[in-house]
Order: sequence, then structure tokens, then C-alpha cells
Amino acid sequence: MRRRIVFLILSSFFAIALASFTGNDQGPQPKAAIRTLIIDPGHGGIDPGARGSFSTEADVSLAVSLKLGKAIQKEFPELKIVYTRTTDVMAGNKPTKDQGLRYRADLANESAGDLFIAVHCNSAGYIKHREVSGYTYKTVYKGKGSKRKAVKQKVPKYRSWTTPSPARGTETYIWAVNKNDAKVNSMNKIEYYGEIDSTGAAPQIALDLPDPSDPAEYARMLIYAQQFFRKSLNLAEMIEKEFAATGRVSRGVKQRNDAGIWVLQATNMPSILVEIGFISNREEEEYLNSDKGQDEIVEDIVAALKGYKEKLESRSVAGSGAAF
Repeated sequence: MRRRIVFLILSSFFAIALASFTGNDQGPQPKAAIRTLIIDPGHGGIDPGARGSFSTEADVSLAVSLKLGKAIQKEFPELKIVYTRTTDVMAGNKPTKDQGLRYRADLANESAGDLFIAVHCNSAGYIKHREVSGYTYKTVYKGKGSKRKAVKQKVPKYRSWTTPSPARGTETYIWAVNKNDAKVNSMNKIEYYGEIDSTGAAPQIALDLPDPSDPAEYARMLIYAQQFFRKSLNLAEMIEKEFAATGRVSRGVKQRNDAGIWVLQATNMPSILVEIGFISNREEEEYLNSDKGQDEIVEDIVAALKGYKEKLESRSVAGSGAAF
């Protein structure tokens, strides 16, 4: 009986050891590069955004954002998605646009987002035209004293009008380089992990981020901001590449270097703003409102996100490697 018990114990031990050995045979597994994604439909409620001939930026960006979240959830079921709004209201149901903007950034930061994607529509306004439509005559006086006399002078009449701008295509924005201080300041009231690259091995304990007025800590946070910038740029380029492959006019990756784009600067994570098309262009407005157009936009962004995620995760397996 004792011999049988010993035999069973040894058999169990070898079975566990064998399972452990074969289980590690696959090598290191990639760390999830994105656990929480923030999707921010632009404008909403009291702020309709740009207006087309029959639709608003707020409505189109919301429709595309909800489809985008659904498609991403299907592709990556383990990923948590946080929307800044899901109905036609100002984000957070705030009474002003500025308060809504702050809510968007605060929600993203408090949710510990790994990536922030804002969805907007572009607008180019109108082009002014002016041409001569005919001539008229007016009386002018020439000469002085007794030589002064009235003469008829031919003068042109002008016709003025405006037409919608033919501008079309996509643009993806990242925050401006001269707004790095704002990006750094977005980190000073949250927690962070000591690893600079979020795809690396993070320590177990979260540390309170010191005040950025400390030069050494500011330098450390600036490195974080630069990492976020590089990742944002890579994803933005991938998205524009996918748009171009679909046949869209890609206007490329851009920065707004004067005022910047506040939600991109105020979020403590890689962040982009996708202008999915010009609502001021009637043909493109129809595309943006169609199921075909919205589905293609979503497919392009999901394809880019998949490539972005795979690259980050492959780098986490490879180690420090080349920067991405």
C-alpha cells in the first residue's frame, strides 16, 4: 500500500514537471500593449461642430465612433473601451464646451487609458469670387476754375459670390512639439509605473509622480512625453496609409503649432485626432454619412490599430530593441 502511494506521488510530480516544461516551450508571451482605449467622438449637444449641407460633425463623429468601438471590441475582445460620450450631448453633459473638453481629458486620465483616439470631421468654409459683371458711367469733375467741367467716366460693376471649398480627404493630428510642456503637465496628478516604455516589464508598485517643477523629474516626464509622441506619430502614419490604400485622399499627419489641440496635450497617453473627411464638401459629406463610407473608415482605423498593437507587442517580447 505504501509503495503504491509513493508511486502515485512520484507520478504526479513528474506529470506536473512535464506540463511545466512543455508549457514554457512557447517562449515569452507578448504583453498587452493596449488594455484601455479611449474613443472621443468630437463635439456634441450644445456644440454641433462643423455643419454640412444636411448633417453636423457631432452626429457623424458619434456614428463613426460607436461603429469603431464595436469593431475594435470584436477584433480585440479583451480590450476595454471607454467613450467620452455615446449620445448627442456635450461630453459629461457639461454646460460649456471648455468644461466638456476638460471632462474628456480627465475621463481618459482617470480611466488609465493606454491610447486616446478622437474622431472629427473637417471643414474648409467657402471660397470668395469676384468678377466684372458690366459697366456704368458716373460724373466726375476735372480742371479748376473756369476750366472745370463735368465728364462721364466708365467704371466697372462687380458681382461677388461664394462657392464651397473643393477640399477633401483625411488628416490625422498629433499634438504639436511646442506643446510638450502641456503634455508633461498632464502627468503630474496621476500615477505611473517606473518603466518608460509601457510595453516593457512594469514594476508591481505604482509611484506618485513628483512635481514637474523638479528639473530631474521634469526630464523623466519629458522622456515619457517623447515616447508618447513617437507612438502617436506611428499610429497616425499607419491610419493615413490605410486611408490612402482605400482610395481616400490622404492629406497626411499634421500638427497645429499655434494653439495646439487641447485634448491631445492634456491626456497622459499616446493620443491622436482623426479628421475623417470634409463635411463642407457635399460629395464627401454623403460618403461620411453612408454605411459604406463609415464602414470603410472604421475598417481602415482598425487595420492600423491592429498593426500598431502587433508592433508594440512584438517589441515587448524582443526586449529593448529599436524604438517604435
